[in-house]
Amino acid sequence: MRLDPCLDSLMTGRDCDRRSWVRYSTLGIEFAAAVAGFALVGFWIDRHYETKPWGLLIGAILGIGGGMYNFIRAALGAFKDLEKTGSEEKEEEPRPRP
Repeated sequence: MRLDPCLDSLMTGRDCDRRSWVRYSTLGIEFAAAVAGFALVGFWIDRHYETKPWGLLIGAILGIGGGMYNFIRAALGAFKDLEKTGSEEKEEEPRPRP
């Protein structure tokens, strides 16, 4: 079983839905943005309340946790989409002629 239905479409000659590929290609950017955003908030807290380095550390840890949550949630959604696509393809396969 392949993770990307677009790879299978090359072999079967069927059209590929690129929207799903684009949706999952942004996960790395979203992860980096979550870490950077929370780290910046932590840095601001450190400067405002003079709590160096705890605000930055806690912000980075929260960003990593939030980014991983989003990444895992999207990955599980990709597997559900793949299973749904695979079951639809099995129903559409033509039966061999006698």
